[in-house]
Amino acid sequence: MNNIIFFGPPGAGKGTQAKIISKILDIPHLSTGEILRKKTNQKDALALELNEIMNKGQLVSDNILNKIISERLVECETGFILDGYPRTLDQLNFLNNFLGQNSLKINFIFNIMIDFIKIEERIIKRSSEEKRGDDNIETIKTRYTAYIDSTHLVSENYRKNSKEIFFEIDGNNEIAEITSKIKKILKI
Repeated sequence: MNNIIFFGPPGAGKGTQAKIISKILDIPHLSTGEILRKKTNQKDALALELNEIMNKGQLVSDNILNKIISERLVECETGFILDGYPRTLDQLNFLNNFLGQNSLKINFIFNIMIDFIKIEERIIKRSSEEKRGDDNIETIKTRYTAYIDSTHLVSENYRKNSKEIFFEIDGNNEIAEITSKIKKILKI
């Protein structure tokens, strides 16, 4: 069983890599961004609230994400890939407690590092291809700042406390090259 976490700022390519590795390993890819975007297509009060939060580049509350992730993790019998979670130290603590209570552990953590200029280029390209409302320069700056202020602290926590399973990947490279490096680490 492989339980994997991908970290990186918005536009680093963590979702792309998580999808690729998910297919290769045949394990679920739990992208909080995709889960939340699907929810926003529904026409209920939570969907409207989520739409407003996400279009401003703000992060969804820990309670909502913890609930969503824990419900999905219990369904993952062969492993999982987390993409966009945990983003805060509270989410990290929740995840650690959840994993301990369910006799699970994280096997690999990939932190994709990338320059902000490259992020802007990728986001503009992705925005024109995918027509995402949360892909514009102002929103990306807000999301990047939120990443530095909170998620970066989570990845640093893993870097210090889980050195044997924590791997930094250069996200400025091409997709295939990044995938190749990840596959070598996973030995697949």
